[in-house]
Amino acid sequence: MSRQLQELVASRKQAGAMRGIYSVCSAHPWVLRAAVRQAKQDAMPLLIEATSNQVNQQGGYTGMQPKDFRVLVEDIAAEEGFPSDQLILGGDHLGPNPWQSLPVAEAMPLALEMMRSYAAAGFTKLHLDASMTCADDTAPLSDETIAERAAQLCAAAEAAATGERPVYIIGTEVPVPGGATESLSHLEVTAKAAAEKTLHVHREIFYKHGLGGVWPRVLGMVVQPGVEFNHDSVVDYIPERARSLVSLLEQHPGLVFEAHSTDYQNPQGFEDLVRDGFAILKVGPALTFAMREALFSLETIERELVEEPKRSNLAGTLESVMVREPANWARHYHGDPAEQRRLRRYSYSDRMRYYWHFAEAQAAVTTLMGNLRQTAVPETLVSAWMPEEHHAVRAGAIAPDPLEMVLHRIRTALRPYAKACLPV
Repeated sequence: MSRQLQELVASRKQAGAMRGIYSVCSAHPWVLRAAVRQAKQDAMPLLIEATSNQVNQQGGYTGMQPKDFRVLVEDIAAEEGFPSDQLILGGDHLGPNPWQSLPVAEAMPLALEMMRSYAAAGFTKLHLDASMTCADDTAPLSDETIAERAAQLCAAAEAAATGERPVYIIGTEVPVPGGATESLSHLEVTAKAAAEKTLHVHREIFYKHGLGGVWPRVLGMVVQPGVEFNHDSVVDYIPERARSLVSLLEQHPGLVFEAHSTDYQNPQGFEDLVRDGFAILKVGPALTFAMREALFSLETIERELVEEPKRSNLAGTLESVMVREPANWARHYHGDPAEQRRLRRYSYSDRMRYYWHFAEAQAAVTTLMGNLRQTAVPETLVSAWMPEEHHAVRAGAIAPDPLEMVLHRIRTALRPYAKACLPV
């Protein structure tokens, strides 16, 4: 429901009401279930977003269209007793992203169709992201071109939406093209002037296209606050570096910033981001990373208790699938074969998340869960390989069940976000 997001922005105008909301960007059912349970415990609204390459009218890499994703999320929420009016569905990077290899004359109609499918399915938070170049574009795209395409996307959503009107996010986490070359050793914060121009150009073009009535529902802008992660390191938020950018919000009290790539930040970093106006915190890979850690730990326990050939061979199965189907990691993981293997398993960017839906991976997970449920798992093995879950089991907080332990691990990654976003 977009109402909660509008109330969030309104509440930040009040002195001391430094509220925020985290956005769970994942389509894995266990991540979604963990998120629902955490939000229910905290009595907070829950924002769940699908990305354009993950879910679209052609199925994306999950095979789901927006209406399918909505059913999946709502069914899990109903099973967990989570109030439907506290659930917010969003779409992330909605634009030509999945079709960048096509010329713009082909890519944009597909992007518009996707936007209509999200809006018609009842998604009420939509990220208008036309910043990526298509096959026949000249890079970098101008602010005007990006805003023109964003206005087209917005108009398509407005025409297709039924019921509650969507709210919109503009911009992208990448600073304006043509700026300094970035690396994790010196990540550039979006310049205040660049953010101001993005905002001004979008507003001007929205009004030109007759979308002036929609503009008040543009609640947020994606900027780079100076946070990022790569395969094995994290750049933490430093408030002083973002001070100039943050001052822009004083001139636009109806606006908040949306921060992408906040995965793996320290807990204090989340609190500082929310305080400074980055009121929407996106998290995705950190949650499937936590899930993978838990599953690999369970497989280690399985090896102590189950003889071959009954073992799941989960890690080996995923490795085989990823080597056979390299499209989702080959452009990202470099180095010699040993280095690539390590990254496939342990990288913070967690390209493994693209492979859990493969039939072989699902079968291996099912075997792992079945083996552990049929075997008396000694507490000492849980203590050795899953100490946090061991403490939770001993305290009676969770059942000694393998799935409950996986969900607990995912929620452990979510709790710092929840703490930072709770009203103070």
